[in-house]
Amino acid sequence: MVLSADNIRFVVGIIGNVLSFVLFASPVPTFCRIIKNKSVEEFHPYPYLASTMNCMMWIFYGMPFVHPHSILVVTINSIGLFMQLCYISIFFFYTGKRYRLQIVSILFGEIVGLAAAVAGTMLGLHTYASRTTVVGILATAFGICMYGSPLTIMYKVIKTKSAEFLPKTLSIACFLNGICWAGYALLKFDPYILTGNGVGALLALVQLALIVIYRNPPPKDEKPSKVELQNVV
Repeated sequence: MVLSADNIRFVVGIIGNVLSFVLFASPVPTFCRIIKNKSVEEFHPYPYLASTMNCMMWIFYGMPFVHPHSILVVTINSIGLFMQLCYISIFFFYTGKRYRLQIVSILFGEIVGLAAAVAGTMLGLHTYASRTTVVGILATAFGICMYGSPLTIMYKVIKTKSAEFLPKTLSIACFLNGICWAGYALLKFDPYILTGNGVGALLALVQLALIVIYRNPPPKDEKPSKVELQNVV
């Protein structure tokens, strides 16, 4: 039996959904720690807020009235959105007034931004091509922001010459996820999914290179705290 390009693309999309779920589930140990300690310690809510906007934009992108036949993009980002909102709710419960105000303000801004994008797209653009272009550019930008969140920790690794706290499993998952979704985009050319995930795969490859280069950290009297490095994940 010979599989068609559409069938192959569907299988690749299923694999991409699994890998994306691994990425979205990666903060679970962090939030188990927060619940156990009843404190957010030095962790920040910003990565989860960025991922929330990323998921919302990709869900909009995959809607039939924007970019038809993108159900697998919608399914995984719907799951991701639910998980990010769970993380943010836990963070909100265990953090102080300062972060609570920031969380509410940023979420409100994201909802307003999404509403503006939806209204502008649906009222001002009347073809699939034009809607796909505008929403695709926005979704790609937020996707790159999400993939780019480890950049600060990569700086820490180079500065300290230690990859001890660079998450190896997460880096591998990011790389495989980016490659998988880039392949999905190539099977039925989608420049927006390809760009966002191609850049993501490249960033993950840099992380893996750093893990290999700095796998044996030099002896030091003081090492950077795990909490400090986890702040940027």
